[in-house]
Amino acid sequence: MIKITLPDGSVKEFDANVTPMDVAKSISEGFARNVISATFDGTTVETTTPLTTDGNLILFTWNDDGGKKAFWHSTSHVMAQVLEDMYPGIKLTLGPAIANGFYYDVDFEDHKITDADFKKIEDRVLEISRGKHEFKLRPVSKADALELYKDNVYKTELITNLEDGTITFCDHDTFTDLCRGGHIPNTGIIKAMKIMSVAGAYWRGDEKNKQLTRVYGTSFPKQKDLTEYLALLEEAKRRDHRKLGKELELFAFSTKVGAGLPLWLPKGAALRDRLEQFLKKAQKKGGYEQVITPHIGQKELYVTSGHYAKYGADSFQPITTPHDGEEFLLKPMNCPHHCEIYNVRPWSYKDLPKRYAEFGTVYRYEQSGELHGLTRVRGFTQDDAHIFCTPDQLDEEFKKVIDLVLYVFGSLGFENFTAQISLRDKENREKYIGTDENWEKAENAIISAAADKGLNTVIEYGEAAFYGPKLDFMVKDALGRQWQLGTIQVDYNLPERFDLTYKGSDNELHRPVMIHRAPFGSMERFIAILLEHTAGNFPLWLMPEQAIILSLSEKYEIYAKKVLDLLENHEIRALVDNRNETIGKKIRDAEMQKIPFMLIVGEEEEKNGTISIRRHGQEGKGNITITIDQFVAIVNEEINKTLKVFTV
Repeated sequence: MIKITLPDGSVKEFDANVTPMDVAKSISEGFARNVISATFDGTTVETTTPLTTDGNLILFTWNDDGGKKAFWHSTSHVMAQVLEDMYPGIKLTLGPAIANGFYYDVDFEDHKITDADFKKIEDRVLEISRGKHEFKLRPVSKADALELYKDNVYKTELITNLEDGTITFCDHDTFTDLCRGGHIPNTGIIKAMKIMSVAGAYWRGDEKNKQLTRVYGTSFPKQKDLTEYLALLEEAKRRDHRKLGKELELFAFSTKVGAGLPLWLPKGAALRDRLEQFLKKAQKKGGYEQVITPHIGQKELYVTSGHYAKYGADSFQPITTPHDGEEFLLKPMNCPHHCEIYNVRPWSYKDLPKRYAEFGTVYRYEQSGELHGLTRVRGFTQDDAHIFCTPDQLDEEFKKVIDLVLYVFGSLGFENFTAQISLRDKENREKYIGTDENWEKAENAIISAAADKGLNTVIEYGEAAFYGPKLDFMVKDALGRQWQLGTIQVDYNLPERFDLTYKGSDNELHRPVMIHRAPFGSMERFIAILLEHTAGNFPLWLMPEQAIILSLSEKYEIYAKKVLDLLENHEIRALVDNRNETIGKKIRDAEMQKIPFMLIVGEEEEKNGTISIRRHGQEGKGNITITIDQFVAIVNEEINKTLKVFTV
């Protein structure tokens, strides 16, 4: 008998060679019908894999990430089968599951795949799927694997790097593919499939290798799910921050300036400034001191910190000076500079914590194909801060940072989030610096603080920074997409590398603990996500223009200017549209600019000292006529509802 532990902690005993599907059936037949994949002791297995030892079993349905991964990977096999049939002589390479679907990289040789082929491929995939062919994994010797793929240089390369005894093939219908596993029980579960696009992709991501064709697809267990997903994509296009940024005149890019280097236009710069002032005000209350560091630093600085060893390949090339052997780098990270600020003078335990904050611009080299609007750039500004504290202060300081992150999220409408505790890889420790003792202290500090604050947490191994564990805030936007926004990190390692000390109550020198934190992450990426989350309808306190005054004709321009002056006295951002256009055209343009309030003034309003209000997006609901003081009260009440007061 073997003991199988389930996610709820319950333990069930079975005869050896029981399969995950057998375990699912022992729970209930209804549940088993929905199980499509599994992991055993953290390793992906088939639902038909015999289990021979005690272990932890997780059973996945379509509603789980593990289930979707197996579903999409399995569909990539069926699509590969169809591609081989339709384009004889092509060479298949890899076909993994990715977020929201899958892809397969293919060397099409002399064939070409076009949009006109997509429907035929999709129909054939569904035709094969209806055959309910089982996915069967089987071991293959290295010699046999190499023989099967002797005409495929890509598969041959993959097999050559594998150990004999670890190679498996997956069979379904008439198709066989080199595969490590992780499939749904049979093709019949695939009810809807669509090819999304094709793109070029270098073999193994290396520009020196041949460029292949990457065929992207997605699939679902119901046609209704695919229809809803495609509608969601259309909404995502409407909300694309690159489109909205251009329409709202927030930012731009110039080929002359350089790829991945955004230009902030006046409205965008003002938006950024409001976000910065919002956080600076909270930071001041929280005891942070503002610092400024250079945009470049000596290469040795980043060698000391460890960033050069880890990220040197992603840095811009060193800047040399006329002095022999002197090299500088564009700053890839702010933390080494802040360590040097701490080191300017000696500290006592009575002086700590020290909290240094900076909106510091950093630079990382990204390949041109990886650049994407504001979310993947080569120059970006981090809302960085580093706290240097005693070990006894760590718990309280970490919790204060959590409060700051929650304040930021609450004021900007991000309500659906999970706190991800990002720890070291359980097996591979080579990519991390520092002692096991310090890592364990740092990891335990994060786990404890998150529990005390009652956060909804998940633990992810292998996601820590190279110098310490993290608490990453994973936010879901209005479209249900998940983004990593805000991070807090505990670091025992950089204080050692930079020989940071403070004098304790025992009159001896001790190492401070360092907390890295960035509630926004980067200004560029945060604004991009906020744009798409709100569709450009920012919280009222953040809007570039909160109101626009529309005069019915030139006769009322003087009154419109008077209204503007009164609003500005109350610090309400407004402008006047006095163009010689119809009121309908002015309203449509204001709607396009997503200005929250349209204040219409004409004869009646001038005579009574009032304004007629129309709210953005409320076409057909009619206008209301109120005094300017009443309007100011409406604006202030709405701002106070969303813009929280930060308390420490």
